[in-house]
Amino acid sequence: MSDQQTQNAATALLDLCKAKKLMVVTAESCTGGLVAGALTDIAGSSAVVERGFVTYTNAAKQQMLGVPAETLKAHGEVSREAAEAMAKGALAHAPADLAVAITGVAGPGGGSAAKPVGLVHFAAASREGKLIHRERRFGDIGRTEVRRRSVLEALAMLTELAS
Repeated sequence: MSDQQTQNAATALLDLCKAKKLMVVTAESCTGGLVAGALTDIAGSSAVVERGFVTYTNAAKQQMLGVPAETLKAHGEVSREAAEAMAKGALAHAPADLAVAITGVAGPGGGSAAKPVGLVHFAAASREGKLIHRERRFGDIGRTEVRRRSVLEALAMLTELAS
């Protein structure tokens, strides 16, 4: 996953967070740890990356991040509500300043008319109470590309919060 664009975005985020003494936590579902991986590919990332949660199942989202079962039942795991609960839960379970959460349908299967392949929800939260949500509909562009674009979006959202 370490393409030049991803590496540049991760390096810029790490430099910004180091300068501001900010720690980051990730909560990832469809990206399976790729955001944390992109950051930790870079030497010195331990000054910024506190931890990462890979919560691929609903049970993991509930147990590791405290996402309410009612949220998942009412809105589904691929939803704004789930992404926001994941980001808030990551902050609640880690001594970090910034969190990003990603949940989506990377494909090739698993989509539906309401939640097609390529739909990804992102949430980024700060300890100060800022919360950003983004929904992206990348389309059926292949699992690898959905995940790559999701990593870039997550890094951009963390950079926005840190700025």
